[in-house]
Amino acid sequence: MEQFWKTKSLEQMSEAEWESLCDGCGKCCMAKLEDEDTGEIHWTSVACRLFDAGTCRCSDYAHRLDRVRDCVRLTPQNVQNLSWLPATCAYRLVAAEEDLPSWHPLVSGRPESVHEAGVSMRGRIAAQEDELDEPAQYIPYILEEEP
Repeated sequence: MEQFWKTKSLEQMSEAEWESLCDGCGKCCMAKLEDEDTGEIHWTSVACRLFDAGTCRCSDYAHRLDRVRDCVRLTPQNVQNLSWLPATCAYRLVAAEEDLPSWHPLVSGRPESVHEAGVSMRGRIAAQEDELDEPAQYIPYILEEEP
């Protein structure tokens, strides 16, 4: 398999190549809280209302930007500036000219490898955002560290 992520910049990738960089971990679909004073990101186990906890994918990916007000479309221009992307995010790694981990489906050749490595949010969702009304309700779901 051609390792296009090693030879192409994010801007040079086809749409299919770009989409295949997503490892399916689901971390970007979790609610995150930012400390206004420090800028520190606090990860939660609260999923977007469109998140499918079984597949770790968006249940309406094609229409997510229309259906979820604060959904962010990742682009080659913004991935380096989104402090809430997980350290393991392939978009972030490729932008920094780092290699993909061995569990990434493009490296392993298997979509389940991200889940088998314990890197995904599969089995770790405690609530969905449409179940919570107030920002304070997210606090009990804060994780001790980045998942």
